Amino acid sequence: MSASVELKNASVTFGNFYAAKNINVKINGGEFFSFLGPSGCGKTTLLRAISGFQDLSEGEVLIDGVDMSRIGPNKRPTSLIFQNLALFPLMSVADNISFSLEVRGVDKKKRRSRANELIELMALDGQGEKMVHQLSGGQKQRVAIARALAIEPKVLLLDEPLSALDLKLRQRMRTELRAIQKRVNITFIYITHDQSEALTMSDRIAVMNEGEIEQIGLCADVYNKPLTPFVATFVGENNSIDGKLTEVSSNEATISTENGSFKSCLNNSDGKYSIGDEVFLFIRPEALELAKNGNFDNVIDINIDTFEFEGNIKNYFAKLGSNKKIKFSIPNSVDTSDIHSGSNIQIGFNKLNSVILKKGQLAVDT
Repeated sequence: MSASVELKNASVTFGNFYAAKNINVKINGGEFFSFLGPSGCGKTTLLRAISGFQDLSEGEVLIDGVDMSRIGPNKRPTSLIFQNLALFPLMSVADNISFSLEVRGVDKKKRRSRANELIELMALDGQGEKMVHQLSGGQKQRVAIARALAIEPKVLLLDEPLSALDLKLRQRMRTELRAIQKRVNITFIYITHDQSEALTMSDRIAVMNEGEIEQIGLCADVYNKPLTPFVATFVGENNSIDGKLTEVSSNEATISTENGSFKSCLNNSDGKYSIGDEVFLFIRPEALELAKNGNFDNVIDINIDTFEFEGNIKNYFAKLGSNKKIKFSIPNSVDTSDIHSGSNIQIGFNKLNSVILKKGQLAVDT
């Protein structure tokens, strides 16, 4: 059984510092929901507030509509998986999994039965009697999840549990975590600074910055339709070009830059746009293509600076204007043998594959 989780006007302060400020979000029962943001943005603080290990300074935590303010961590229908997993090295896998049941006074036979169920669920067959140090990194992750599930929580809270794993194992565990969540059908609330983790696993994500939520939405919407410059540059890679609006309609505009004029889509969520507004034009590297290969709404003249081969794609970095660079990515299957450092070429993009936003804080120096 899963539960909904709602944060209403939730804030956590330490002196005059807001670790989390006026957070409002409702997470549906059975949803895989991620809080995504850089280190220090407040996402772990929110997870601790939901679990009961951190008191709110203002606001409420509701689980299935019940106010948790007077309910301690051990009485909430939640389990928390820490970043370092905190498995007990002197206990077997089965004993690690059933430990929380032992604390609650469940008899040995029932504890063992529950541990065996979870060992099977986590594909840990034959590992029950092993010690923690005998397990692989992925197996340790599954033991931590099994231990958290032993008390049959309605909400599972995960604080960057994959951060210590190598890339290949991290990628495999993303798939496994999502599959586990579907099997057990409980609410997962996941904390990460890795946008690829959040996009791969989540039903929805909330992007946080400096203690506040900048955007909540479906993964594709957050990626394709960012609401702020911070979201545009934190979630995935993005090229940003400075300019001013010279034409404005209901959902598109023309931006004038030192490299010419470009047409793009507007995001009107933060208010109306006017001619003369200073804005950013955002174009993702994969949205840029060689102009000679198609017809595009916009074409840019560039000078190739450097090149990186990444296996499935080739990344090109080009000089754009006086002090700007732009990155574009081409599938490895496309012949680019005539492009090299110093080449002067044209690249193009369509207005539907870009977005204009009013100037604001960027996540990175783009």
